[in-house]
Amino acid sequence: MKRLIIGITGASGTIYAIDLLEKLHQLPDVEVHLVMSTWAKKNLALETAYTLKQVQALADVSYSINDQGAAIASGSFLADGMVIAPASMKTVAGIACGFGDNLISRAADVTIKEQRKLVIVPRETPLSVIHLENLTKLARLGTQIIPPIPAFYNQPKTIQDLVDHQTMKILDAFQIPTKNDHRWEGD
Repeated sequence: MKRLIIGITGASGTIYAIDLLEKLHQLPDVEVHLVMSTWAKKNLALETAYTLKQVQALADVSYSINDQGAAIASGSFLADGMVIAPASMKTVAGIACGFGDNLISRAADVTIKEQRKLVIVPRETPLSVIHLENLTKLARLGTQIIPPIPAFYNQPKTIQDLVDHQTMKILDAFQIPTKNDHRWEGD
């Protein structure tokens, strides 16, 4: 069984996290641990028709953003990795500086120190030099940066097609197969 930590921050793009959670929820061999920031909860209401209860029901375990005593705050908690989607630049900066002031940044810090896979889906544009330096610092530490940049070789027809492709890229990072038949197979 795989065990993943999913962090949702207050950046726009909550639908990326929801789609990831929905797809993981369909996989009985993946255990999901969820933590949402305060602003993620506000964006959930602003950007989607989902309730907090609906999103939390997609995870096996949900934690409060301020619960620094949570299982996922410790390196002794065995996990295959962590995804932060969407990742705000505040969260990226905190992780890059080792500032674990909440459970998302603390769990990311633990993921890095234990040399487990950390995937960040940054949602900001344009990116400043500060943002790029923070993302570069994390990439040098082994973090995989997977920004939600759409592909068009698969001829997407809907927003969901674009979101599906992003989720596929995230799941690929953890070698979790998806039912996506829109992969590039050569010309």
